[in-house]
Amino acid sequence: MTNRTPALELRRVNKWFGAVHANKDISLSVDRGTIHGIIGENGAGKSTLMSIVYGFYQADEGDILINGDICHIDNPQASIAAGIGMVHQHFMLVDTFTVLENIILGVEGGARLGEGLAKARTELARLEKEYSLDVDVDALVGDLPVGLRQRVEILKALYRGAEILILDEPTGVLTPQEADHLFRILNTLRDQGKTVILITHKLREIMAITDNVSVMRRGAMVAHVSTKDTDRERLAELMVGRTVLLQVEKPTAQVGDTLMQVTGLNFIDAEGVQRLKNINLEIKAGEILGVAGVSGNGQSELLEILAGTISPSSGNIIYKGEDITRSSKKNARDLRKIGLGHVPEDRHRSGLVLPFTANENTILGYQDSPDYNRGTTLDKASMIKACEDHIEKFDVRPPDPNLQASGFSGGNQQKLVLAREMEQNPDVLLVGQPTRGVDIGAIEFIHKQLIKMRDAGKAILVVSVEIDEVMSLSDRIAVMFDGYIVGELDAKDATETKLGLMMAGIADDADTDPAADKGAAE
Repeated sequence: MTNRTPALELRRVNKWFGAVHANKDISLSVDRGTIHGIIGENGAGKSTLMSIVYGFYQADEGDILINGDICHIDNPQASIAAGIGMVHQHFMLVDTFTVLENIILGVEGGARLGEGLAKARTELARLEKEYSLDVDVDALVGDLPVGLRQRVEILKALYRGAEILILDEPTGVLTPQEADHLFRILNTLRDQGKTVILITHKLREIMAITDNVSVMRRGAMVAHVSTKDTDRERLAELMVGRTVLLQVEKPTAQVGDTLMQVTGLNFIDAEGVQRLKNINLEIKAGEILGVAGVSGNGQSELLEILAGTISPSSGNIIYKGEDITRSSKKNARDLRKIGLGHVPEDRHRSGLVLPFTANENTILGYQDSPDYNRGTTLDKASMIKACEDHIEKFDVRPPDPNLQASGFSGGNQQKLVLAREMEQNPDVLLVGQPTRGVDIGAIEFIHKQLIKMRDAGKAILVVSVEIDEVMSLSDRIAVMFDGYIVGELDAKDATETKLGLMMAGIADDADTDPAADKGAAE
């Protein structure tokens, strides 16, 4: 007879942060031996809820039940003791330790470390075989690719006796092939009786891997559904509270002249590491060129060089027929003046000054414009008027030009940055991670604005680690791996499998093999 007692149950859980009611009367039941998805927009409260389950926060009201028994969890150690493990979005591993050392860290097994290591080695061999989690336990974690580091985190949780495993946005740094392998591991864990809770914003993954899904909106739980009885469109509507267009609709691109051309671009950083290797690409009017790749393969450096914030080590950049590589117009301020817009990857570090108001952030980079100053002083009324126009056009909430940037949600902060750059009507727009940390409703809006700009004849370069976004937005796609562009293809010919292989450094032919260009880069 099947045991119907849930592995995890939450009853009327509430959590406040000052006046903010982050979790509102949350009740949740997770069946044993299932994969249960939890989805919601940013700020919906899903990460706060799982942080309560794992002991990072304590609920102000409500109960947590493990296998039918009320469990008092006031720290992660109590959660681990209750059989709960968590794999965080940003891995909590020591790069200079081996896999084995990372896994036993904190549970060494007594004063005699050698005995603890030997016992751990035996147990890990069993876990690896049982759950298809092959990894070299003697390898340094810092030498492992990101997919294997994630396996180490899962092994670490299982070694500590986890029966309930929480994964927070687990595929954000994985190629599609690595994500597929993770899903096979999660299916094995479920088949062996483990319970998996998956926090993700990727509806495709929810549909592919989960048995049940719970939807949160504005701190409340709004739905619990069986995955087989729903679809992506319905889940998106539940998350946002309205119908959402998931697929980008765009007419065929009317491609014009090349506005920016990069040839033989190389970049060596301050530590002597070559981040870009013989990069060649063209950005054309009337199209979106997407740059795909797992984070850390040179996309960030490429974007910064094109935007003029760092200088290349060698190579040439031609902008509207002019070589700007080493000219007086190579810095970011001068490039803006000749029609180059830039939405940086990290809006907090490079896109906004968080203590500044929205209207002050509206003119960042354009403060010398006569539209905003009177020679010696800024024209505050013009700044506020411009900000109000941006707020209205880009649906920024709350519509307050005097609110500090830190007071807006991530999605609305992103809209402020996009509005500032796009409303300058640049000829070329460079966009890094256009929807990173952005709610699904805002994603739809941002995509529409980029397509509208493309259709107005502008040239757009989009760098994104979201493969669905690259495939949906782009007209052409260039794929980066280890500092090279390993291949370029028309978006209509792109498949997730093909892009995933390229993102892993496996090209279709010798002409795009990074090894073929190695001599030119060195």
